[in-house]
Amino acid sequence: MPFSANDHRATSWADLQRLLFQDTWDGRIGRFRSPFVYRGGRSQSYQLDTSLQRLGGEYHKLEHHLLRNFRKYARDTAAAVPAATAGTWDWLALAQHHGLPTRLLDWTYSPYVALHFATDDLQAYDEDGIIWALNYVKAAEHLPDALRQTLRQEGSNVFTSELLEPLSGSLRALDGLQPEPFVLFLEPPSLDSRIVHQYALFSLMNSAQSVLHDWLADHPELYSRIIIPAELKWEARDKLDQAGITERVLFPGLGGLSRWLHRHYSPRSGGSAFWDENEMR
Repeated sequence: MPFSANDHRATSWADLQRLLFQDTWDGRIGRFRSPFVYRGGRSQSYQLDTSLQRLGGEYHKLEHHLLRNFRKYARDTAAAVPAATAGTWDWLALAQHHGLPTRLLDWTYSPYVALHFATDDLQAYDEDGIIWALNYVKAAEHLPDALRQTLRQEGSNVFTSELLEPLSGSLRALDGLQPEPFVLFLEPPSLDSRIVHQYALFSLMNSAQSVLHDWLADHPELYSRIIIPAELKWEARDKLDQAGITERVLFPGLGGLSRWLHRHYSPRSGGSAFWDENEMR
C-alpha cells in the first residue's frame, strides 16, 4: 500500500502521543474511549497479510488441514487445550497463539503495546516503523446483517467465540455468509497471561484469500497509519521501557524476561555498552 493521506509521520515523541490518541474522545459518554485497535510493525513496509497467506502457494486449500491436524495432535501435549466440545473459534485462537499459520491477525486495544512491537527489534532501527489504527466500531457496520444484529443485541462491537459459534460454526460457514469480503474482530479466551497483558484481539476475514490492507484501501475512512521515524525509535523505546511496556510484562515468564534483559543491555549501534551502578539492577 503506497503512502497516502491516511499516513501520518510523527515528528517528535510529543507528536507521536498526539497521533496515538487522536480521535479517541467519545462525546456520548464524555470519556476518552477509543474506537480503534492497533497493530505495530517494525518496518513501514509492513502490511496486513496473514501468516496463512505468507505460506504462499495454494495456502487457502491448506487451512482446513492445518487446523484439523492441530486439533488432532494438540491433545497429546501438556498445553491447555479447549474441551472436546469446544468450537472452531477457540481452537483457531489457540492455534494462532502457538504459531500455527491461520487467517487471524493479532491486534491490541493499547496503542503503547502496538508501539512496543514497532520498536522491539533493534536490528530494524535503521527503518521507519509503523502502527496501523483501525476503527473496529465502524468496521462492524460492514458486517452481514445477522452478525451485525447479534453485536447490536449484545451491545458489543467485537465477537467472542460464544457469540460467533451459533451464527457460523466453521471457517467454511463463515466463507458462505456473503460473497463480498468483510472483517470481524474476535476476542480470544484468556488462554494465558500473555493475551491478557497485551490487551489482545484478532481480526478475521470471511475468506482466507481476502487481504485486509486491500479491503481497507476501499474503506479509507476506517484506518490510519502512524509512521515512527527511525531516528525516533530509540527515544520511543526508552520511554516505553520506563513506562513498563516491556517483554517482561507483555510475555510473562522466563522467555519474556530474557528477551527484555537482552534488549535492555544492548548498546546502541556503533556505541559501547556502558552502564552505571544504578542501571545494574
